[in-house]
Amino acid sequence: MMRYELPYAGSGQRIGLLGGSFDPAHGGHAHITREALKRFDLDQVWWLVSPGNPLKKDGPAPLERRMHQAKLVMDHPNVVITDIETHLGTTFTADTLAALVANYPRVRFTWLMGADNLHQFHKWDRWRQIQKLMPVGILARPGDRIDARTSVAARIFWGSRVKSSHVLSRAQAPAWCFINVPMRDDSSSAIRAAGQWV
Repeated sequence: MMRYELPYAGSGQRIGLLGGSFDPAHGGHAHITREALKRFDLDQVWWLVSPGNPLKKDGPAPLERRMHQAKLVMDHPNVVITDIETHLGTTFTADTLAALVANYPRVRFTWLMGADNLHQFHKWDRWRQIQKLMPVGILARPGDRIDARTSVAARIFWGSRVKSSHVLSRAQAPAWCFINVPMRDDSSSAIRAAGQWV
């Protein structure tokens, strides 16, 4: 692995990681990213645009197209749009995050996800390893707030919950925080279903 393929991060920086297929990226992704920067006291957020999603049967649009759309949607000086998994050769989130921690030993990473993902987090490959590797910031999205808080992962790691979002990025894993943010109902699947992303 050559370091120049990866984004720059200074020692001690607090960086949020938002992964997904971004098929396509939309205003909801941008919204939760801006909220995460503020609420979790992050220096940067990196979007990890994945080559594919093992949990989804149908493959996403070509990576180059999704990267281009992501850069159009999220133009912010503290947000980096990346295809890190392509350079790392990883498919599963657990492998990607472990590789990032190994490549950036002096950076404090926080894994970011919408509340809808927390509801199914226990189905992810090595999800407990992810929880123990870095703090996890959960941002509420329409429809899944109650289900997420009663999810398998939330129940198992309930004792690791951090109540103040501003300290999460400095917390020792396992640690997680659930925050409510002003709602947006943008959806990649709805955009595709409407024929606006073909």
